[in-house]
Amino acid sequence: MAPPKNDNLEQAEAHQAARLPISRRTLLVAGGLSFCGSSLPELVQAKADGPAKSTILIWLSGGASHIDTWDMKPNAPSSIRGPFNSIPTTAKEYQLCEHLPKLANQAHHLSVIRSLGHYRRGTGDHHAGYYYNLTGQRPDPSFPQLLNARKPRPSDWPAIGTVVGYKSPRHPYLPQSITLPMKPGAPQYTRPGQFAARLGVEHDPLYVMADVDDPMNFAAPAIELKADIPVDRLLTRRQLLDDFNRNDKDLSQFAKTSNLQTFQDKAFSLLGSTEARDAFELSNENEKTIETYGKTHNGMSMLMARRLVEVGVPFVSVFWQGNKKLAEQNKCKSGGGWDTHGNNFGCLKDVLLPELDQCFSALLADLHDRGLLDQTLVLVNSEMGRKPTIGDPRSGGKTGQGRDHWTHAMSVLMAGGGIQGGQAYGTSDRHGAYPADLPVAPEDIAKTVYHAMGIDDLTAVDKGGRPYNLMAEGHSIKSLF
Repeated sequence: MAPPKNDNLEQAEAHQAARLPISRRTLLVAGGLSFCGSSLPELVQAKADGPAKSTILIWLSGGASHIDTWDMKPNAPSSIRGPFNSIPTTAKEYQLCEHLPKLANQAHHLSVIRSLGHYRRGTGDHHAGYYYNLTGQRPDPSFPQLLNARKPRPSDWPAIGTVVGYKSPRHPYLPQSITLPMKPGAPQYTRPGQFAARLGVEHDPLYVMADVDDPMNFAAPAIELKADIPVDRLLTRRQLLDDFNRNDKDLSQFAKTSNLQTFQDKAFSLLGSTEARDAFELSNENEKTIETYGKTHNGMSMLMARRLVEVGVPFVSVFWQGNKKLAEQNKCKSGGGWDTHGNNFGCLKDVLLPELDQCFSALLADLHDRGLLDQTLVLVNSEMGRKPTIGDPRSGGKTGQGRDHWTHAMSVLMAGGGIQGGQAYGTSDRHGAYPADLPVAPEDIAKTVYHAMGIDDLTAVDKGGRPYNLMAEGHSIKSLF
C-alpha cells in the first residue's frame, strides 16, 4: 500500500528546493558531469596526514545477518542460533561462521564491531537503513512517513564517501568517489544516502555499472570513448561546448557559482586519459588473480576496487549485486541479496557466504601482499542486521526459516587503514538482539572512517559561501587503531 500523501511535507520539500540556486535544467547538465569529482577550492580541503589514503566500502545490500556470520551465539536456543557452527580464526578474540573458512584465515587483519545499533532512530526499512549507515546522519521524519516512496533530496546529508572525496586532495585524472557495480535501488525507486546531496551534484560518485551478462565488463559513460570518435573530434566537441557555454546565460552564471568549467575540464581530461581507462581495464590482471577473486560481479568489483585504490582514488564503494539466477536455482527468494526473509540459511550457505568468503578474503590478502592494506581502510556494512528469532511471518513463519529486519543490533567489519586487526569491539547480548557493552551508532562509524582518513575538519561551505558542520554527532572509535 502506498504511504499517505503528506501535503505539508511536499510543501516543505518544494520550499527547500526553491532555496537552492540551481535550475532543473542546470542540475541535469551538472549531473551529467558529476563523474568529474572536482572539489571546491582548497579552502575546504582540510585533510591531515592520516594513515589511510583510500577507503573501500563493501555494502551487503539487503541487510546481512550478523547472528549467522560474525556474531554467532552458539549457546543460544536453536530457535535463535540456527544450524550453523562457528570456527576458530587467525584472530584470538572472535570466531566466524563455518561457511567463511577463507575469511577465517584473514581474520588477523579484520576487526569486528558487534555493538552497532540504530537505537530507534531508524525505521527498520531499507531506505532509512541505507541513509543512516551511508551518511552517519539519523533519518528525518519523512522516512517513516514515506518509506520506499521517500526520494533522495538535495537537502539530504552527504554520503560518507562523498565527504571523503570532498575533503581529500584532488585526484589528477580520476573521480574522488567511485561506485561499483550498480546504483542502489530498483526500477521504481532510488536509495537515499548514496549521493553528495547538499555538498552539490559535482561531488556525486561516478557509477561504473557491471554488464549483467559479463562480470569482466564494466561501463561508465565517462570512460568510454567510442572507437569512431578520435581525440581530435573530441576536442572539436569541446570547442563547441565552450562556445555554447559562453552563449548560455544560465550555464554561465552556474559556472561562476559552482565551478562548472572545472567539472567540464575534468570530464574531457577523463575521456582523453590513458591512465584513467587503464585503471578500469580488468584484462590487465593476470588470470590467477582473477580466479582468486572469482569471476562474479562482486568478485570483479572488489578486484576493480583494489585497482582504483592502487592508483589513489580516495573512496570506492562496492554494493553487493545479487546473482538472481543462482538464487533461483537454490530456492533463495532474496534475489541473490542479503534480505533473507525466507530460507535464510539456504541463501547464506549456498549463495551468499561462499561468494563473499572468496572475494572478500581475496581482497584482504591482495591488499596486504601489495603493501596497500595499511593505507587502505576496508569497511563492510549493511543497512541492518537480521532478527534473532527465526521465522518471518511474511515468509511462512518458522517453517519459512527466514529472518526479518533488525536494526537494534548489527555488526560492522573494518580492516587496514591503521585498524589493529584481530579485535572484537563491543558485544551484543546473549541472543544478538541488543548491544550489551560499548554501544556504537552509525555516526560513530562515520567519524571512525573520517579519523582513519585523517579528516579532522568537517566544515563545508554551502552555495552561498556560508560554512556549516558536516557531522555534529558521533565519536571515532580510537581504540581500534
